Amino acid sequence: MRQLTSLDAQFLALETPRIFGHVTGVLVLDPSTAPGGTLSLTDLQDLIMERLPLIPIFKWRLAEVPFGLDFAYWVDDPDFDIDFHVRELALVPPGSTAQLEEQVARIFSRPLDRSRPLWEIYLIHGLENGRVALMTKVHHAVIDGLSGAEILGSLLDLTPQRRPAPEAVFPGPHDMPSQLEMLARGLIGLPQYPLRLLRSLPAALPHFEEVGIFSILPGATLVGAAGRRLQAALGRTPLVSGRKLSTPPHTSFNGRISAHRRIVFGRLPLDVVKDVKNMHGVTVNDVVVSMCAGAVRRWLSKHHELGKEPLIAQIPVSVRSPEQQGTFGNRILLMAVELHTEIADPVDRLRATHASLAEMKERDQALPASLLQDANNFIPPALFTRAAQLTFAWTSNPRLRPSWNLVVSNVPGPQIPLYCAGALLEAIYPVSVIMDGLGLNITVMSYNGSLDIGIVADRDVMPDVGAMTRWLAEELDALGVPVFPERPPHLPVRPRRRRARTPVKTRPA
Repeated sequence: MRQLTSLDAQFLALETPRIFGHVTGVLVLDPSTAPGGTLSLTDLQDLIMERLPLIPIFKWRLAEVPFGLDFAYWVDDPDFDIDFHVRELALVPPGSTAQLEEQVARIFSRPLDRSRPLWEIYLIHGLENGRVALMTKVHHAVIDGLSGAEILGSLLDLTPQRRPAPEAVFPGPHDMPSQLEMLARGLIGLPQYPLRLLRSLPAALPHFEEVGIFSILPGATLVGAAGRRLQAALGRTPLVSGRKLSTPPHTSFNGRISAHRRIVFGRLPLDVVKDVKNMHGVTVNDVVVSMCAGAVRRWLSKHHELGKEPLIAQIPVSVRSPEQQGTFGNRILLMAVELHTEIADPVDRLRATHASLAEMKERDQALPASLLQDANNFIPPALFTRAAQLTFAWTSNPRLRPSWNLVVSNVPGPQIPLYCAGALLEAIYPVSVIMDGLGLNITVMSYNGSLDIGIVADRDVMPDVGAMTRWLAEELDALGVPVFPERPPHLPVRPRRRRARTPVKTRPA
């Protein structure tokens, strides 16, 4: 048995009938390179069963402690059923990207079954040009960005030929722990709460206002300042001087969300982004975040919500050490950075973004890697779920200022072609979490020369979010290198000049 950390438990605690804690990746595959030129459900299930020793979380099932006395545990599912977790469906002709986006949004808008391991995979047939899609759906309580990439790496190969199968593991027979056993574990764990709290105080108090769940509380800045003064009095140098961010304005996507999502995909050529990076002397991440700011600015302007204050973006940062590779779970910090939607000129916005991200990086290096977990230890496990839900319900109140306005995440991926059961992987579109007060998420992942973009928003609040993928390409174009947008995700790699609604990955030679 393996107990969830307080950070893992937070992603479970946030779930309601409207808010889902799972993340998704949509892999577009060309099956013509696979044996027989096809990718079937049986092929996929056989691959997953063969690789189970490399991805033990696929058999982890949640065992909760009665009355929420302590955090839940992961246990191996004695009734693991591959047919339940790996399913298939097909799009009706023509199998367009818009159809794929709609199907993914519908599957995404269903919670995972907590009585089984918290993941599902869908094989989606019928995409244009003979492609298929693989939609992975895994709970955030099990993985973060890097551990999710490790799972994908376990299922993918460097060539169409499969690597040798790992040595099979044959665990002995076991049953799910009884409620009485879990209650006993919870009672034994009760004395651990004050100990965890005491251990967390030195790291968490000096950075109290850096943690979203506490940053909205009255006096959070004073608590952090007091913690830093105490740290100095004990002869330690203060690590950071506290937040230096603007107060985020409230937008329409910072309210209460529905249970329905709208998801769109886009592609941009990585070499063009690198050309812009070199031209302006910044980083790839600077360019990505600045483009996102420009696209969001256009949406705000269109809906008469553009103000003079910058939005505040939440940017997840991995703090997973080399020793923690392969341990799954969450090892992240949630950093805040100004998203300069108030700046009209794209180049000026890029320069301001570069300065803001440099300041964020400085804060990130100063903060303890365990900050989020330490801060969560301030809340007793029995109150954890209610406290987490109340916090985000509070921030969605239009009369209050939110902690963040949206999530922007840029995940570096492999720059070589990969294969799944012999099928060539052409694109990976990431889709992450939205919640009350934080109703827009833009996640970007690089793969084999492209930036693959997944945007998720509340279906009712932002029905026109699809325009953002086109605006991202136009923002990149405005930075000095022309991009010809076209429709992702299963188009050929060669340059094409046909224009359509969503941006893509090529530029003229």
